[in-house]
Amino acid sequence: MRVTTHPRVLRRWEGSGSLEIIEALLASPGLSVLVPTEQHANVAAEIITELPELAGNVVHDAHTAILMREHGIRRVCTRDMDFHRFPFLEVIDPTQG
Repeated sequence: MRVTTHPRVLRRWEGSGSLEIIEALLASPGLSVLVPTEQHANVAAEIITELPELAGNVVHDAHTAILMREHGIRRVCTRDMDFHRFPFLEVIDPTQG
């Protein structure tokens, strides 16, 4: 899960309240923080070779997609349309029924 802090999404993220939200998320047994593996550079090179047009704001999304590929995660729930650029991901809009 990638958590956003955009004020239109979570208006409660202010001061100590935001720390409480983060602590609750990190305590969740279903949450894992994705970190680079020994294959990170190789996976990044594969994706950059497959999608050479990646630039600008999409680079952050590409890093998330790289981590997901490394860890075998194929599905992402997001409204961020940029994730559709990564053909190895199934993008699910959580607001669509």
